[in-house]
Amino acid sequence: MGIITISRGSYSRGKEIAEKLSQKLGYECISREILLKASKDFNVPEVKLLGAIQDAPSIFDRLKHGKKKYIAFIRKAFLESIQRDNVIYHGLAGQFFTRELPNILKVRITADINFRIKVVMNRENVSEEKARQILNKIDEQRSKWSMFLYGIDTKAPELYDIILHIDNLRVDDTVEILYNFARRTCFKTTIETQKKLKDMLIAATAYSLIVNKFPEANVKSKDGVVLVSLESSLAVEKKLSQDFAKLLKNIDGVKEVKTFVIPFET
Repeated sequence: MGIITISRGSYSRGKEIAEKLSQKLGYECISREILLKASKDFNVPEVKLLGAIQDAPSIFDRLKHGKKKYIAFIRKAFLESIQRDNVIYHGLAGQFFTRELPNILKVRITADINFRIKVVMNRENVSEEKARQILNKIDEQRSKWSMFLYGIDTKAPELYDIILHIDNLRVDDTVEILYNFARRTCFKTTIETQKKLKDMLIAATAYSLIVNKFPEANVKSKDGVVLVSLESSLAVEKKLSQDFAKLLKNIDGVKEVKTFVIPFET
């Protein structure tokens, strides 16, 4: 039993590796399904959600917190989907959504730029120069996206348990390596992992319900107690506490909602 996230550089055959690994392990393989679920649950067009985890943040995103809102919806859908265990997720943001979780195998599949250029040229039928431009744009956007939301580049090695360069390995070799890694005891789901997953889902669900009005709120959950902290006036703390309690009390697993107001600096 286990959960694996695979972050794949564009045109690095990560999708193929994820699918073959899932077959070998007998795990469910998900990617776009997360966007479809978030789109349905929150009534947001899939294209907007895709842009939230693919494009660099715009001025509008910074002012209106649009990207933060859509990421909250995706994160909730993602955490709900991996509750059932034995799952491989390949795509963007998985390594960030699971940073706090123990026993999760976090993988990065990458490739030399020249290898990726050849793949783009063949797949998109474009020149070498055009292929390089396409890849540079994608890589730049992903770097800006991850720095804006999480303060760390998606390529940072500390995010992963293992990084594999596909240009030096065949797909089947890569799958075999990851298969052996995934079967190690340290990457098996534990009671602690399941408990942490449940707490994270409750917090993510709570935040998704308040993100429109309070995008800067910090939401945590432990043992059914939800703590919402945010900067505001102490004069409205009681009303906020009542509003949050009413809004969040019906979330599955919530026993109590607490609000902590941090006074505005004057």
